[in-house]
Amino acid sequence: MSVLTITNENFEQEVLKSDKPVIVDFWAAWCGPCKMLSPVVDQLAEELEGVKVGKINIDEQMELAEKYNVSSIPCVVAFKNGEEVNRSVGLVPKQKLVDLLK
Repeated sequence: MSVLTITNENFEQEVLKSDKPVIVDFWAAWCGPCKMLSPVVDQLAEELEGVKVGKINIDEQMELAEKYNVSSIPCVVAFKNGEEVNRSVGLVPKQKLVDLLK
């Protein structure tokens, strides 16, 4: 599955009402570590079965970044049943992102 672009308009449907766990990468185009993490997030989208993977550009979706208290990026947040269950801040190995769903 490809990475979803998450916006204010589709957040509720794609994340909060998802019947699958969702991993969301909060990022910005000017962020070096975000650029380094982006291919890892793309790999997760292709490799993980039964999981949605999305990205939120914090410069374009400031309301979502504020709502979820994203103060440092990259910030990857895992959601299950519409609730945040875990998060990781900064550049981390792929396995740490997979472990967010455990």
